[in-house]
Amino acid sequence: MTIEGILGAIIIGAVIGILGRLVVPGRQNIPIWLTILVGIGAALLGSLIVGNLRDTDGVDFVELLVQVGLAAVGVAAVSAMRSGGRSRNRVGR
Repeated sequence: MTIEGILGAIIIGAVIGILGRLVVPGRQNIPIWLTILVGIGAALLGSLIVGNLRDTDGVDFVELLVQVGLAAVGVAAVSAMRSGGRSRNRVGR
C-alpha cells in the first residue's frame, strides 16, 4: 500500500466516522483517533457489502449511506463500551 492510499484511507475514515458520529444522538465520549478507526472499518465493511452488489461510476450514494450507518453503529457501540454502562448524570460526581 502506498502512502497516498494510507492517507486516503485516513481521510475517508475520518469523514465517514464524523458523519456517523453526527447521526448518533447525544454526546459520545470517545477520542477522534477512535472515531477515525471506526470510520475506516465502516468504510471498508460498507464497500465489501455494497461494492459487489452495485457497479457504478463515480459516487455511490447507497454505499455511502451504508458506510455512515455502519459508522453510527460502531460509534454508538464503542461509546457504550468506553462508558462501561455508567450514567454520566450520577449524583456525587
